[in-house]
Amino acid sequence: MQKLVVIAIGGNSLIMDPSRQRVEDQYQAVCETARHIAGMVAQGYDVIVTHGNGPQVGFIMQRAEIAREVAKMHSVPLVNCGADTQGAIGYQIQQALDNEFKRRNIAKTAVTVVTQVVVDESDSAFKHPSKPIGSFYTLEQSAFIQQEHPEWAMVYHSGQGYRRVVASPQPKEIIEKQVIFELMRSGYCVIGVGGGGIPVVRNADGDLRGIDAVIDKDFASSLLASELAADILIISTGVEKVYLNFGQPSAQALDVVDLQQMKQYATENHFAPGSMLPKIQSVIQFLEQGGKKAIITNPQSLERAIAGETGTHIQA
Repeated sequence: MQKLVVIAIGGNSLIMDPSRQRVEDQYQAVCETARHIAGMVAQGYDVIVTHGNGPQVGFIMQRAEIAREVAKMHSVPLVNCGADTQGAIGYQIQQALDNEFKRRNIAKTAVTVVTQVVVDESDSAFKHPSKPIGSFYTLEQSAFIQQEHPEWAMVYHSGQGYRRVVASPQPKEIIEKQVIFELMRSGYCVIGVGGGGIPVVRNADGDLRGIDAVIDKDFASSLLASELAADILIISTGVEKVYLNFGQPSAQALDVVDLQQMKQYATENHFAPGSMLPKIQSVIQFLEQGGKKAIITNPQSLERAIAGETGTHIQA
């Protein structure tokens, strides 16, 4: 078997800028990323693709809220919104990859697996929801929503109004892991664990039940990479390399870093929570679980990064 790479694409990287947020614009961004992923396949790697979905879930929820207000339609549970994005984004990625494989005469087909990820209902994240989702509301709108959904947590956020916040629990088990592995071993380029996976919990009798939460896609990608014994975990983000003192005159790009040094940088608060820190923590988790190498870079640098020419390389 060829070397296996799990690559996590950020949901924000599929939104080129605030003026280009249409589905057609997103597909253009997907095609650009697919070109570089196909380049990695052409270099001889087996690739499993994961992706974020933050902005896309927000769009779906906003449409649902407008439909509820204007046409009195039913609301859509967050867990279903996440599942919707797995199909919609996965469809675009697999189509773009298939077209790119055809152009390059690569005998491969991409396929999307709708993926459930088990979380622990006793995870402390459910007692302290912190992940903002959906639209901003006025105080009056927030009060009305709380009456309609007393189980929702609403907080004042970013000085712009009130938003719903949900739990972001740690992923524990990827239900379709074996399916993803078997498809990959059969020669398919698999897209899975979209948006961190559809959060589910196990009932007392072992049945699965969806739960409203947001699983960090980098942690889920790290878990998938560990469980499939991937050779490399790549986290694609908005910068070509990781920086110490990012955005400051003393900023320093990291080229090759070992695990212990990266752990030290994390404890020294070099990385912003909710931004680069989860990516670093995911990489650390992968390497501590037996992974050998991880790379953090931007989509356009994927081929050069895996060839060792750029990106931040973290080694066990």
